[in-house]
Amino acid sequence: MRIYILIVLCFLLVLVAVRKEGSVNWIQSNSQNVPNIICFDSSLALRNKLGGSFVETKKRGDIFSSLLPFSQSKKLDESVEITRTVFDAWERHNSDDMRFFLLVIINAYITPVSTLKNLRAKGFSTLNCTVTNCGQIFNCLLDPNCRKALQCLNNCSPVDQKNNCLELDAKIPEKPYVTPTAEFRGEKLSSEIAEDLFVGWLGTLEWSWRVVAGQNPAYDQFPCQYQLFYRGKARGAFWYEPVFHVRTLEGDLVWRRRKYRVTRGKITGTFHFSVLDNGVVSNEFWTIVDVSDDLSWGLFHYHGAARVAGQSYTGAVLVSPDGQYPAEKEKQRLISALDRCGIKEWELFNVDNCSCENAPLGIPDGSSLHSKIQVNEQTHSSV
Repeated sequence: MRIYILIVLCFLLVLVAVRKEGSVNWIQSNSQNVPNIICFDSSLALRNKLGGSFVETKKRGDIFSSLLPFSQSKKLDESVEITRTVFDAWERHNSDDMRFFLLVIINAYITPVSTLKNLRAKGFSTLNCTVTNCGQIFNCLLDPNCRKALQCLNNCSPVDQKNNCLELDAKIPEKPYVTPTAEFRGEKLSSEIAEDLFVGWLGTLEWSWRVVAGQNPAYDQFPCQYQLFYRGKARGAFWYEPVFHVRTLEGDLVWRRRKYRVTRGKITGTFHFSVLDNGVVSNEFWTIVDVSDDLSWGLFHYHGAARVAGQSYTGAVLVSPDGQYPAEKEKQRLISALDRCGIKEWELFNVDNCSCENAPLGIPDGSSLHSKIQVNEQTHSSV
């Protein structure tokens, strides 16, 4: 069993998957002077210790709890809240939430983290903003389906989703820096060819690409992901529309579609994406990492942020024309492309591409499909 231990200035100990008896005994013997310990999926012999005292997940409701000094009771409340936030994020099992809960721990017990300064409500001003801008919330509470959705949101990261009532300001991550491919089919990559690589199979097929797998589980959990890249009617206009399945709370699958505006980045092979999604603007920076000469697969990397939601994220998508994994002969080239993103192949989450009939595809009339790239007919015949 692998052991993951993070020690920050001998002040914080984070334990993940520690189960061997020898390791547990060593930790128990050598962590007596560490005031803050958080154990995740570890041995039952290891307990969570925050703020210098063991923390229970539930507050005591007996008469003795009311006799605690106010400062001690307040400290317990804060520790319980931090523990709940951290473990809720842990249960979501993705890299963005792992980074989030580590920042929560650092913010609480080591040094303030600027990106978390407005994480929670700040009193009447926050409530007033919520009521003013979200007037339908009371109607939502009266509707069973809407109320169920709100309850589901309690399991999500505790950030604002609309109107920025918490005054959050997330930035697009700068790392890892991923270099775009410099050439395609032996020729230097131009901005036009880079756009053509995004357009991919659209025109020959009804879609540009299908997502095979991705590195960010928050996005790659959606089944049946189609990508549509196309040039717009206006000069220089370029658009991206993902079409994908969403599973409702009742277990039904419904189709959803988003529309991104795409502009060229300063470096050829990089692009800026922007989208309005349920009242929140997300901005993303995409890089074409590699595309095979026969267009049998491609790898795109992205950095993104929903500024007012206080969320930043990174990820990568592996695409192919049919949603199938690249052939074995392409494996070494794919691994090399993933290495440039700082991603190991085992980190990819496969997308469920079963039962994807009747996707609402198609692009606006008048949009251009002109491309200088010829698709490989042999590859197309297998789609």
